[in-house]
Amino acid sequence: MSEATGRSLADKINHLFATIKDADGQEYSNDYVANAISQSGISISMSYVWQLRKGKKDNPTVRHLTGLANFFGVPTAYFFDDSVTGQVDGRLEKMAAEHASFSDALENGDVKLMALRAGELSDERRKQVMDLLDVVYKLEQAEHRE
Repeated sequence: MSEATGRSLADKINHLFATIKDADGQEYSNDYVANAISQSGISISMSYVWQLRKGKKDNPTVRHLTGLANFFGVPTAYFFDDSVTGQVDGRLEKMAAEHASFSDALENGDVKLMALRAGELSDERRKQVMDLLDVVYKLEQAEHRE
């Protein structure tokens, strides 16, 4: 779990930008975030988002923080309560690790081929393949523990 105590608002916002990426794995731009928040009914400019991220503004309205929280899918308390910040950051780190593992697996040609072939199977046969994979996975995990 991340240590959140004493982090500035700018640090927390920048951590969200660095951790939560768009569909292509790229960091959201200030402009994109401001537009998305504004479309939700909370008026905020790209320059204000930039000022928050740089620490030039550090006392935003609850509406602005709610807009940022909603955009990034975190509770508004993320910005106020260090224990919530730590919990959310821990979950974000875990999700990032799982995403990286998933991305690595997808780059493996054998994994792609297995997925393509499994996609052509009936539901019953796909379940059998999953059951077999579970057995093989558990065996390999047991070998790693020994």
